[in-house]
Amino acid sequence: MTDVKLVRNVAILGHGSCGKTTLAEAMLFSAGKTTRQGKVDDGSSTMDFEPEEVKRNISISTGFNQYTWNKHEVFLADTPGDDNFINESKFVAKVAESALFCIGAATGVKNQTLKFTDFIAERKIPTIICITRMDRERANFTSVIEGIKTSLPLKPAMTYVPIGAEANFKGVVNVITQKAYIFDDKGKAKETEIPAEMAGEIEIYRESLMEQVAETDDELIEKFLEEGELTNEDLIQGLKAGVRSGEISPVSVTAAFSNKGTDLLLDMINDLLPSPNECAAFVGVDPKSKDIAEREPSPDAPFSAQVFKTMADPFAGRLTIFKVCSGTLSGDTFYNSTKDVSERFGQIFIMEGKNQKPVDSVGPGMIAAVAKLKETVTGDTLCLESDPIVYDPLTPISPVISYAVTAKKGDEEKLFSSISKMLDEDLTLQLTRELQTKEILISGVGQVHLEVIGEKIKRKFGVEMELHTPKVPYKETLKGKARVQGKHKKQSGGRGQFADTWIEVEPLPRGQGYEFVDKIVGGVIPRTYIPAVDKGVQEAMEKGILAGFPMVDVKVGLVDGSFHSVDSSELAFKIAGSLAFKKAAVEANPVLLEPIMNISIRVPEDCVGDVMGDLNSRRGRVLGMDSEERNEVINAQVPMAEIQKYAADLTSFTGGRGAFSVSFSHYEEVPAQLSEKIIEAAKSAE
Repeated sequence: MTDVKLVRNVAILGHGSCGKTTLAEAMLFSAGKTTRQGKVDDGSSTMDFEPEEVKRNISISTGFNQYTWNKHEVFLADTPGDDNFINESKFVAKVAESALFCIGAATGVKNQTLKFTDFIAERKIPTIICITRMDRERANFTSVIEGIKTSLPLKPAMTYVPIGAEANFKGVVNVITQKAYIFDDKGKAKETEIPAEMAGEIEIYRESLMEQVAETDDELIEKFLEEGELTNEDLIQGLKAGVRSGEISPVSVTAAFSNKGTDLLLDMINDLLPSPNECAAFVGVDPKSKDIAEREPSPDAPFSAQVFKTMADPFAGRLTIFKVCSGTLSGDTFYNSTKDVSERFGQIFIMEGKNQKPVDSVGPGMIAAVAKLKETVTGDTLCLESDPIVYDPLTPISPVISYAVTAKKGDEEKLFSSISKMLDEDLTLQLTRELQTKEILISGVGQVHLEVIGEKIKRKFGVEMELHTPKVPYKETLKGKARVQGKHKKQSGGRGQFADTWIEVEPLPRGQGYEFVDKIVGGVIPRTYIPAVDKGVQEAMEKGILAGFPMVDVKVGLVDGSFHSVDSSELAFKIAGSLAFKKAAVEANPVLLEPIMNISIRVPEDCVGDVMGDLNSRRGRVLGMDSEERNEVINAQVPMAEIQKYAADLTSFTGGRGAFSVSFSHYEEVPAQLSEKIIEAAKSAE
């Protein structure tokens, strides 16, 4: 196994279409891992190999690979940049030792970029900023750097500066060594002198870099103030320390499609990003004593790892992917401390795109996989049973969109068996049953997310799922009072049926449900029949008289009646109770109720007006606002019927900068003009 000092674990993060996968392919090719450079556009990428990714030309799942460069073993995790699959990036950022943060030279800082830097800032992950696609039209290095400084929680340290841009991008300057590198026709960097016209600019960049590095260390700032400059050695050592503490992020420049600047980036990763044993100890809890426990990221420490991804495969079974935090894993068993079970596995694998390479052992910082575990799922901790530890579980992003789901050709059992396998793979996916409408709902992060789940299920398990807008679980109630008779009399040979009831109905406060009061005196209805009246009323309430929705918040009093000593029965009084309630409901001003949702919306300040206006158009009520560091939080209540496709709309008018969460609040009366339409639609659907 490789010396842990020579291991690097790097998550490639960034917004969609900034060139992350293309860069990963260039890195693998430059390091000699692949014999030809994979391309996203023609479907030859080794990192984006699933059909859904090839079809859309985007990363949907995190891609894994590993290469060796100057004796260093580097494990790459290429994450998706699309909001629909951002949970993949979140989980990888939770376990990565370092990050390569990509920003397109032409697109710059986009609305979604901040979400990814938040993952980095949360753990102060040591990060290299890579300005990608410098050869693209409208590439503007200076503009991108300014965007990072003003909008992101990263502090860019100018270590490389481009020579030229767009079609004229031909090289870079190393600000520390003050050497220039010109790319040959294969993208390899050849050392040369700095172009004369850039000398003054590079001097300014170097002065700024010295100040940045000096500010991260007391000794260096003292030396810088006394001598006015730092040596190259000071700069490099100070830069390493600043990167590893998460205080500054060195800048690299590439055009990965033509493989320009990739070899210099590989050197930066080796030189500036930390090995696992240079990182802080991992903190968890001892499951027995509940005390805080720590694991040093050393191959000699007790083994521990955290599962951060699960892949469902119809043939290989479940593939469990984990990052080794401490110790060395070999053999064929480990202990799942989260579930308190031992698991046996057949072989340890290193992920290499769609292939897996068998290995005998893995150590700190390495990403590995095992197949066909029975109990282990994403977020679980793996360790030694003799020395257990449990790490914090991984919290997925909450789903924001729901659809009713059915099988296209009626194979419901096969469909829901397939979805359950997807639930293991994707923690942002949820499956619930709406009791009132009897629909099964599938919930996800966005429309594309659920479409991709459907495509995967069809490809992997051979069953198609159909999505429908869910029915709104409307209810009915009464606003008035009524006193009515419900009488059931039937005589047709043999024993007859007779029951006579008088009931009073009135509304209850919203949310109180149902109350039955026995007001019978003098035995006009025998005690044995009174529960039957109650049951008949409740059965009648299951289907209201306006549109067949359940009736709620009603108080029913049984006040009078009569019986026949021979013909009365529980069934007769149940029927009479049902007839009485239906009759009373007509007279007591029935109305329609709709579910009202609490919604909490996080948007930048400049989007608040648009969101407020939109909420008003959806019959929403704003309850108040809170301020966070970068966002305003709008708390409101809005009818469920008005926000069933809110995720796409919010993305549209906030440019992807908005996020929201929803929970049920209460039921309210539907406005009369809308009530008529809902009742008509319900009746026509019967």
